[in-house]
Formats: sequence, structure tokens, C-alpha cells
Amino acid sequence: TVAAFLLGRKLSHGINLSQGEPGLPASPLVLYPWRQRAGPSRVKRAWVIPPISVSENHKRIPHLLVQIKSDKQLPGGVIYSIKGPGVDEEPLGIFSIDKLSGKVFLNTMLDREKNDRFRLRAFALDLGGATLEDPTDLEIVVVDQNDNRPLFQQEVFTGHVVEGAIPGTYVLKAEATDADDPDTDNAALRYSILEQGSAGLFSINETTGEIRTVQVGLDREVVSVYNLTLQVADMSGDGLTTTATAVICVDDINDNPPEFTKPEFSLEVLENTSGVDIGRLPVHDKDLPGSPNWLARFTILEGDPDGAFAIRTDPHTNDGILSMVKALDHEGRDHFTLTVSVQNQNQLHPSAPQTTRALAMVQVQVQDVNEAPFFPENPRLVRVEEGAPPGTELTTFSASDPDTRHPQALSYFLAYDPADWLLLDPRSGRVQTRQVLPGRSPFLQGSCYTAVILASDNADPPRTATGTLSIEILEVNDHGPALLPLAGVVCSEPSKGQGLLLSAMDEDLPPHAEPFHFRLNPDTPQLAHNWSLTQLNATHAVLALLVPVPTGLHSLLLLLSDSGKPRQERAQLLNVSVCPCDEGGSCQASVAAASTAGVGLSFGALMIILSSIILLLSLALLAAVRERCLRRPRHEGLLGSLQDDLRDNILNYDEQGGGEEDQGAYDINQLRNPDFFPPACPRGKQPTRRDAPYSYATPPNPRKLPTSPSAIEDFINEGLDAADSDPNVPPYDTALIYDCEGSGSVAGSLSSIVSSLTDGDQDYDYLSEWGPRFRRLADLYGH
Repeated sequence: TVAAFLLGRKLSHGINLSQGEPGLPASPLVLYPWRQRAGPSRVKRAWVIPPISVSENHKRIPHLLVQIKSDKQLPGGVIYSIKGPGVDEEPLGIFSIDKLSGKVFLNTMLDREKNDRFRLRAFALDLGGATLEDPTDLEIVVVDQNDNRPLFQQEVFTGHVVEGAIPGTYVLKAEATDADDPDTDNAALRYSILEQGSAGLFSINETTGEIRTVQVGLDREVVSVYNLTLQVADMSGDGLTTTATAVICVDDINDNPPEFTKPEFSLEVLENTSGVDIGRLPVHDKDLPGSPNWLARFTILEGDPDGAFAIRTDPHTNDGILSMVKALDHEGRDHFTLTVSVQNQNQLHPSAPQTTRALAMVQVQVQDVNEAPFFPENPRLVRVEEGAPPGTELTTFSASDPDTRHPQALSYFLAYDPADWLLLDPRSGRVQTRQVLPGRSPFLQGSCYTAVILASDNADPPRTATGTLSIEILEVNDHGPALLPLAGVVCSEPSKGQGLLLSAMDEDLPPHAEPFHFRLNPDTPQLAHNWSLTQLNATHAVLALLVPVPTGLHSLLLLLSDSGKPRQERAQLLNVSVCPCDEGGSCQASVAAASTAGVGLSFGALMIILSSIILLLSLALLAAVRERCLRRPRHEGLLGSLQDDLRDNILNYDEQGGGEEDQGAYDINQLRNPDFFPPACPRGKQPTRRDAPYSYATPPNPRKLPTSPSAIEDFINEGLDAADSDPNVPPYDTALIYDCEGSGSVAGSLSSIVSSLTDGDQDYDYLSEWGPRFRRLADLYGH
């Protein structure tokens, strides 16, 4: 293409054209006509220069594009220059100009896909750099060539179509692009299918690239995937080409029902087993494995009325797995015939042939196993009265063997009998008592005794059953109620005081205990005239006077009975001290009141009385000891003979400590053993005192022993107080005999305390016989 244009707008000479590439038509020049003006002004001419076209990939380089000239030729000449993209802007070096001649050259091949046109500006300057003309735009258009192949957007196109699809069903769209000019045939694309197999089931739209079905016959079970070779060409199908692949997957529909591999199956299961799989029922299905069209669903139609069987589907193999949900009994039924059907989880497609559901017969044989015996009644409760003699038959705790077709011999033995109270017959299971069954024992829980009995058969290996035997020991009413307290005090006038509150206790347990019944002895009618006995509640009653009676001690015989069957009644003697009372109902000081000092006296008066008694007893004891020691031979000395009581305590005299407080040398053997009395002083049960205090019963025995020497005094005082309050000892004004010294009494050594007032009366020669440790002491005190 040859293009010529005029840079100057004020041309007074001819038009200068530059020749372009030979063989191309010259660019059209538009010449604006002359304009006539008034006066002597000059006519101006102006030119409009069209764009210069140049083909891409032009190989003759450098290539002259155009020559520019200015009509303002000066004596010094004109300097030409161009600026813009391709010259002094990116991309650099594409265009250049001869600054003296104004020729514009192309220096490299162009690529229309990178730059489809360039806009430059041309300048004309004098030798001094002044502008001769206004800058003029120069546009260079790159003409496209078919130098780019069309390209598919993907190398592999993937589409899906369901089997059995009708003709014209859309499958996928193949798309391609071409980098050439879209307004030319260089980018006019056409699509085609080069290869799709012999079926010819698909077609492609040559302009849009859409692929559709063209006929019926898609069957996934025959061909599941189709591979098509696609082609795209430019120049409306006559230019450059490119190929790609289209993969068309045929989607499955449920057009094939599942079927059993055989019509009948035989399985076995052990009796008394549940939660186990007993066998598989395989099926086959032509549909897509793993899909809902392939997965089977099994149903037990007949043969399982109790729901002992269950069937589920293995998702990996599509087999039916038959399992046990309830244990079966071989003796009850040893064979089952099940009717099982199978179908898909999805409904069968309407296009599929309609058939009945597949059925199979499953024969299940129940195998016999040795079953453990069992106790029909477990646990078993039996009742027996307390105190039942040994050999009493309690029950026959026998077991049963469920293997009725192959019965076994059973044997019994005790697995748990903590108190060893029972006897068990190993053949019959009969249970008897080995000893008397008590009503109270640490082995009882409440009133029940628990034993465990095992029953084993004689199979190999043997099976064992465990039975629990609970023995309830029934309470027997074998004790009458006891009166509490046995003594008391009331006012001599019925209008004063509250009466005497009485209660009772019973060693038996309910229902053989309370409520208790109190009554006066009916054999003494006078009691009912003077006294009243009112039931207060189930365990208490109130004794009160009806008429005034003389002060002093009165013994009343009361009858107490419980509520057991048969009823137990006990006669109890109650000592009642009758005393005159003040207006407040308190006893006044009198002989009767003194007899109940433990209750009526103040604390100070009581302490004075106790101190006086202790002092009198101490003086009497010292006098008795002194008299005994005076009768002993003098050669026995301070410590007595070796045949006398040698104390168990060894005193360390060679240690300097706190004196007597450091020596725990008290011999409390007599205090520890209240039942010990020398043969010379036999002790029997004393008669009950008539003036016994009303608020004390028989002192408890044994008492808590002292834990340290400092507690001995308290221990003695407690014993003294208990002796003073004992209703079975003489009254307070009577000398109390705590013990008597017979032959070999351990109190004999006390006689040396008051036997003499000086050490000169003692004979210490025997100390030399005690060994080297006492030799120094014998020298000091010996004669």
C-alpha cells in the first residue's frame, strides 16, 4: 500500500507524493477545493491523509511506508521526526524516519494479535529546532493474516446422557477460539465429528459446537462411555484445524431388576444365639453397581411369625445377610422355611420390562446345644422361725434342664453360705438347717439370710445355673417386756406432783414388742384403790396416787405384756418412795427423801455425803490393814516374802523425774476384774434393798477401764458411786464390804504402811537376798 500525505497546511507549491510498496493501490487523497477570499489574501489548500495499511508478518525489512515533506523549504533545510508507540514508546524500534528526507520505515515484522494499529505524530523543525508546521497524526493499520489455528477451550469435553434418551437430547457444547481477526474469514470457525464409532448416535452443530443425540439405542449395560473425536477449522472450514476429544457417559436408569443367583438356600444356626449372622443370599443386577438402581432391598415374606430373623443388604456386594434377632429353642422348633423377596431401592423405570419380584426359599436348621439348667423360681424366699433346731427342712431348691430331648443329671452344691448354717443334698437340692438359726446375727440383712446354690449338669463341658436362696428368720415372741425404771418417787398427796413415768423395753422385734400394756396386779385389790396406772402411749404409762398414802417405801407388783402372738406377760416389782411434797410438787427433806438422794438432793449436799462415805471407808480400810500387818511375822519386811504378791510393775528408782507422778505403779487388777473374789470370801447375789433409789438400775458391768494412771481416781469414784446406787447392796448407813482379805490376799503388803512410825521397826536383812542391785540398800537399812 502506498500512502502520500502533506504535512504542511499552507502549501504554495506542488504536492509531493511518496511512492509506497509497488503492486498496492495508492492511498486516496482528499483534496479540499480552493477558497476565494476578498482582497489580496492568498488561497490555502488543506489535505486529509487516510490511514496507512501494512500487512502483519511482512518479511522485507526495512520497508518504506511513506515520505513526508514540508512546503516551507528554508535555505538551511528541514528536520523531520516521529514520536509515539513503536518509536519512543513501547514497543520500541518498530518504526524510524530519515530526518532529512522524511521517509518512514518499518524495521520489524508486525503481529496483529499483539498490536492491530499504531498512532504516530510527525514533526517538521528548522535547523534551530523551531517548529515549521503543526504536528500531524500518522495512523498505521496492521492488516490481518491467517497465522493462528483455532483452539478448543478444553482438550477433553465431558458430557452425560441417560440411557434410552430420545433423539435431539442435548449432551454437551464444544467451544473453540481463534486469535485472528474475528471480522475476517481467518476466525470463521466450523465444527465437525471426525470419529464416534459405528453407531452414529451423536451429531454436532457446525457453528455452535452443540452435541446432541440423533437416534435411539443408548444402553448403559451395552456401552457405558462413548469417545468422540471433534475438529474445528477456520476460514469457514477450509483453513487451519484443531482436534479435541468428547467423552460422553451414559447415565444409568433402573431398567434391570435384581435376581437371586439360585432359587433356594440352606442355612444353619445354633439355638440360644442372637445378634449373629447365619448366612448370605447373593443376587445380581445389571444396573450401575453402588447406585440406588443397583442396591437391593430384601423382605422376609413368610416363615417368621415371631420376628426371630432379620435381613439386611451388604452395600459392597449387594448380598442379603440373614441374621438372628431372637434366640431359637431347638426343643421348641428345629426348622424354619423362609420366603424372601428382593427389589431395588429405587423404583423400576417405566421403560424397563415389567416383571414380578424375585423370590427365594431359605431353609434354616436350628442346631441343638447343651443348655444350662435354670431355677424356675429365682430368687426363692423361704421363712423359718428363729430358734429352729438343726435338721429343720427349709425347702427343696431344684433346677430344671431345658434339654428335654437329651436330659442331663443335675447336681447341687453351696457356693455361698457365710455362717455355715445350711445343709444341702447334692442330688435333690433339699436344704436343711445345720444349726440353730438365731434371730440376731451379723450375717443377717434385716431379718434375711442369703445363700447361693449352684446346679450343674453332667455334660461335657458342664453348664451351671446360679440360684439365690433368701431365708427370712421370723421373729418369735419369746421375751416379755421389762419395766424401766424399777424405782421412783411420788408425792404423798394425789393433787401434788406429776406422778411417776414408767416405760418398758422388749428384746423381741415388732410385731412382738410394742405397744406394751401396763396394769396393776389384780391379785392385790388394794392397789387399785390407792394407785392408778394410765397408758400414755405405746411404750409409756403414768403411775399416780388416787388417795393419800403414808410416806415411805411402797413395793407395787405390776404386770407388763407385749403385743406378740402369743402374748408374753411379766410381773415386775416397782419400789416407789412416797414423800411429802411442797406446793411445787418437790419432795421435802425426810427419811424417804434421803433414800432418794441421788435424785432429790442438790449437788453440794450429794458431794458432802459421798465425801463422808469415802472418808469412813478409807479409815475402816486402813484400820483393817494395820491389824493384819501387826499379825504378820517381822521377817517378811517391807515387801513381804517371795511367796506374796510380787507386783508386775518395775519401778526405775535410778531416774530423776517428777517423783511419784512419774511412776505408773498402780496395781488395778482388782479393779479390772470385778468378778474376781478370793475363795475365802464367796460372794452371792444380795437381796434387793427396800430403800433402793428409784432412779438407778443395776450398775452396768463391765465398766470402761482407765487408760492412764491419772484416770484411776475417777475410775474408783465411779465404782463407789455405782456401789452406793446399787439397789442390791445394804443402805447408806450400813458398812459396805468391798472385799475381804483371805489367805494370800494381794492387799497384805499394805500393812507395812501403818505398821510402824519409824524405820527402826522394820527388818531389812532380806534385801541382801535380792541380788547385787539391792546390796547397797541392805547396807544402809540392815542391822
